[in-house]
Amino acid sequence: MDDSPLSMHIANTVAALRHLLRSQAGGLPRVVRPPRPPEPVRVAPPAAVRTPPAPSKAAAPPTPVPRDTLSLPEVDPWPDLDLAGVGGLVAACTRCDLASTRTHTVFGEGALNPPVMFIGEGPGAEEDKAGRPFVGPAGQLLDSMIRAMGLTREACYIANVVKCRPPNNAVPRPDQAGPCMPYLFAQIRRVQPRFIVALGATAAKALFGKPEASVGRLRGRLHQLGDIPLVVTYHPAALLRDPGFKRPTWEDLKLVMARLKTGDE
Repeated sequence: MDDSPLSMHIANTVAALRHLLRSQAGGLPRVVRPPRPPEPVRVAPPAAVRTPPAPSKAAAPPTPVPRDTLSLPEVDPWPDLDLAGVGGLVAACTRCDLASTRTHTVFGEGALNPPVMFIGEGPGAEEDKAGRPFVGPAGQLLDSMIRAMGLTREACYIANVVKCRPPNNAVPRPDQAGPCMPYLFAQIRRVQPRFIVALGATAAKALFGKPEASVGRLRGRLHQLGDIPLVVTYHPAALLRDPGFKRPTWEDLKLVMARLKTGDE
């Protein structure tokens, strides 16, 4: 047998292993590892319950702009006078200071029961000379507007708030327009138009009885004076000064035309 140190080391190691095996076989207690605890069962959290969205409300239709309903004065000051008789009262009127500067009164002209009655502010220089409404440059434009509506001047009725020319074509003061209002309401009662078109802010203020009334706020929709539909638009003189007013004015006139055509008043 080889007695080298390596051989002796191997022999000792083998002997030690044999001894260990014999010891285990002889019933020596073994180290028993405890069983591994079962892994906890992972339970998924309950899925979040989604609340169904509330049904969307249908968009409410736009609220129509209410029409202003105006009233004619309950009392007619001259129940026994016809239209010509009221014109005679105007010719002799001295209710305000305009009587002292006028050449002629300008009452109005046109047909009875017309499709449209146009109401402007007051006479200008040409109207004061002729005693007729809307015969100057603004009147020529009004004639064109009436023709574009498919109407004629003769078939309509044309009047103004004040019946005398304010000096220098100034806007009539309340103390000048006020005394003329009974005449204008008397005209409306006797003319009985299907529609009224108020031309300009002065006519709008007078008919609505509101000093703050403006064309911009009132145009583009129907109003009512008694049982007569009323539309407010720009005065032809304003169109001559600013052509930008022509488009909205034409839209207002088309509003009248559409209802005249359908008979929906």
